Amino acid sequence: MTRPFLSRSLAMLGLAGLLVLQGCSPMAPGGHGLDIDTSISARSQGSRVRFIVLHYTVSESSRALGTLSQGEVSSHYLVTDDEPPHIYRLVDENRAAWHAGQSEWGGYTWLNRSSIGIEIVNRGPVGTAADGTPVWQPYRPSQIRAVRALVRDIAERHGVGPENIVGHSDIAPLRKQDPGPLFPWRELAREGVGRWYDESVAQALGARFASQGLPDMASVRQQLVRVGYGVPPADAPEREMQAVLAAFQMHYRPARYDGVLDAETAGVLAALVASSGPVGAGEGSAW
Repeated sequence: MTRPFLSRSLAMLGLAGLLVLQGCSPMAPGGHGLDIDTSISARSQGSRVRFIVLHYTVSESSRALGTLSQGEVSSHYLVTDDEPPHIYRLVDENRAAWHAGQSEWGGYTWLNRSSIGIEIVNRGPVGTAADGTPVWQPYRPSQIRAVRALVRDIAERHGVGPENIVGHSDIAPLRKQDPGPLFPWRELAREGVGRWYDESVAQALGARFASQGLPDMASVRQQLVRVGYGVPPADAPEREMQAVLAAFQMHYRPARYDGVLDAETAGVLAALVASSGPVGAGEGSAW
């Protein structure tokens, strides 16, 4: 006579256990009194972060910290020039910081919402040389080590490709110069952070352009777009295209960044396109 009672008891216990398990499903509080079930995560998703943008502050640490935390602009991170550098996180990576402004890279525009901004304490141009060119403040080696580690960590967590680790001047060449010609893009790329090109290929292509003539500007514009740059309309003032070329040179040929197309610049651009691979249909060659 005890077996039916035992069966009913076990059934009740099983039902109670099921209800307990259901009650333990991951839930998140929602607005307006909603409970949102977070127990299932979709396979098809990715980070909102596509780009990492590097800047210099123009000001010293305390002023930069005040501007970036209390002003109308911000960045996700600030790397100071202390020894060792101090890294502040000022904006959560899940939120947009106001650091990019009007910008374009790889066909994307207004990059605040799709990028992480890193400000590095550096004054930028600090004077003028005898030949009229700017004199730039060098970066501390310890700053570069900190920036390299920070960028590598962010890129790995968000899946940011090397071609999308850029400077403010790359994404806004008509109005920005940071992080400037002394930022060691080549050094970082050789350590796996950012993009570079095959220098022997660039040298060979540069020699070919020097002997056979430079590519026409329409081809140059096309190749700049292929590697990520936004270019002005063909009928825009010449100074705008010159600014884009100067930004490209500052990143990839910083010894001279006058915005004038020469054989060396054309060779570097063609080598970069070749190393980046074709982008779009029917664009498989670099000139």
